[in-house]
Amino acid sequence: MSERIIYLNGNYLAESEAKLPVLDRGLLFADAVYEGFGILDGQIVDFIYHMQRLERSLGELSIPMTFSIDEMFHALMGLIEQNNAKAGFLYLHVTRGAGDRAFHYHDQYVPNIFAFTQGEKFAADEMPPAIDLLTYPDLRWTRRDIKSTNLLAQVMAKQAANQAGAYEALMVDANGLVTEAGSSSFFFIKDNALYVRPVSQEILHGITRQTMLRVAKERGISLIERTYSLDEALAADEALITASSIYVLPVEKIDGKVIGNGKAGAFTLALREGYLAKARDEFYTTKAS
Repeated sequence: MSERIIYLNGNYLAESEAKLPVLDRGLLFADAVYEGFGILDGQIVDFIYHMQRLERSLGELSIPMTFSIDEMFHALMGLIEQNNAKAGFLYLHVTRGAGDRAFHYHDQYVPNIFAFTQGEKFAADEMPPAIDLLTYPDLRWTRRDIKSTNLLAQVMAKQAANQAGAYEALMVDANGLVTEAGSSSFFFIKDNALYVRPVSQEILHGITRQTMLRVAKERGISLIERTYSLDEALAADEALITASSIYVLPVEKIDGKVIGNGKAGAFTLALREGYLAKARDEFYTTKAS
């Protein structure tokens, strides 16, 4: 089997040849941001929205954006072609750069940029599995709106879920309110309404979430945007998570308690179908394409 190809600072390299300096600030301080994209039909899902969020994250950390959106689109599409990736996941990572270890930074760093592809977790157009969630305390820093690589709290939460046999963690704050899942956004349906936590610095502004909510509005689904407790989520008729690597997935259980009838519900399946249709309809093309 041939090696996976990695994009690194403008070059396509075999995985074994792609290397970063030990003194890169992404490694030393998690001084870096990232984006994860779905790959569907050989195209990048929600590309422009992910890139707009990446630009915002870079700006919040004063990391220069050394490429244009279209330049990165062509680079990533080239990576997809290099790996013959028709479906799956695409990861893009931008660090501030390398230099002698110091907490403060200056404007002389040159960002390191790399990307890679991974296979799909679940086939997009097949019936999705209903997954289990395990609750875990939300231990993250307070700027969760920045998609930084500071992910240790999520690693702890998702590892605990994995060890308990659950697919994903559901993070709950000190007041008993659900924030979001370990690497996905969480929602529930109650009495034909979709409950969604408002965007703030307390959660990541999920791109799959954003597109799915547009689909919900277009389909006339009532949205209730507020914070909510774990007890409310447990009493839901349906629950679901969204992320770029899984799109829209139904939730069967939370902490072993069956949600609704424990199967993928009608609202969840309609939102998944609508999301995939919207994603395909909005595949990005450059002006020169």
